Amino acid sequence: MMTTSVRPGIYLLGPMQDDDIPEVVEIERESFAVMWPSGSYQQELKSNRMARYLVLRYRPAAGENVTPLAVQHPEARSFPFSLFSWFRPSKSEPDPNRLPVVGYVGLWMMVDEAHITTVAVRHSFRGRGLGKVLMLAIMELARELGSRMVTLEVRESNTVAIKMYHELGFQQKGLRPRYYTDNGEDAIIMWSEELFGQSTRERLNGVKRQLRERLSWEPTLK
Repeated sequence: MMTTSVRPGIYLLGPMQDDDIPEVVEIERESFAVMWPSGSYQQELKSNRMARYLVLRYRPAAGENVTPLAVQHPEARSFPFSLFSWFRPSKSEPDPNRLPVVGYVGLWMMVDEAHITTVAVRHSFRGRGLGKVLMLAIMELARELGSRMVTLEVRESNTVAIKMYHELGFQQKGLRPRYYTDNGEDAIIMWSEELFGQSTRERLNGVKRQLRERLSWEPTLK
């Protein structure tokens, strides 16, 4: 459930960059029991032509103090992993002037369908509707890239996410038994409505109008 008030700053949507990955990994660590293998995001950005990833940054209002996550850089890896650049630890310190990443979302293009690979929001920023902002953005991107529909998997126990997906027009279409390796939980397979359909556009525009009453966000190249 969204809270009744939000911080007065502005959220900026843009493509994920290499230097966003440490914060993205920390948000992933907060959000999921099973994380992607080390180096996955680097490989996705560099090599996967089907992949698209967006991040949501936060520009605080005047006088508001919000800093990037305290990223824990990985220890140096032993041979043979040290041969791969995406296993090497970063030596740079977080930039205090950097806008913090507060959420991210990704998809894979599959001909005329899009598969949502991941979506998460920083723990201290949850309950504000930012998951919906990210989903609206990635669904719009999928439509622009020619996708007719969007699909995703979600844990049966994740009732908050399931409710959000229903509000965005997703419906349960199947089940993947024991999909999650940490506890053997089933995954619900959900599909969106036809992205180019009038009813879908009206639904998503209605969700966007409600969010705009509480949040300010805008696209950015970085």
